[in-house]
Amino acid sequence: MSAPEFSHIVTVADAAQGRSLTLEADEATRAAIAKRLGLVALDRFVVTAEIHAVAGGIAVRGRIEAKLVQSCAATDLPVPAKVDEVFDLRFLRDAEPAANLDEEVEISDADLDILPLEGERADVGEAAVQTMSLALDPFPRHPDADRILAEKGVLSEEQAGPFAALAKLRSQPKP
Repeated sequence: MSAPEFSHIVTVADAAQGRSLTLEADEATRAAIAKRLGLVALDRFVVTAEIHAVAGGIAVRGRIEAKLVQSCAATDLPVPAKVDEVFDLRFLRDAEPAANLDEEVEISDADLDILPLEGERADVGEAAVQTMSLALDPFPRHPDADRILAEKGVLSEEQAGPFAALAKLRSQPKP
């Protein structure tokens, strides 16, 4: 596995003192993040955070602001987007994943933002990139997608779906 594009390591000692940080990705880093996440472009990526110690590790609370371009899921046209995502993460010593991956494990909402501490260190930059990736629209759609697809003869969901077939049957003259 290659090194993260936007790595910023914070230690338990850093957290014990408490600190604020602002991280802004440069052009080359943004291009590398965009490539990994399948974005057309990542024009801005800024992370602001407060870091402090918690029992068993590090707490990081902050905000991610990004300006990016995704590809339309239907037409591949560029779709500009903004991400403004608040996060609250815990990096804990005892947050190791379950050993038996064949077992079904239930987790609560409180467990969702808990990550394992790597030794006495946490990579806040990589966690921010992963947090942004979760905030992205999984199926971005260009505003002109329906018109463009119709011009190419692609039927819309309403025209091609099962209810459209039923509507056609209903509108036919009865024998």
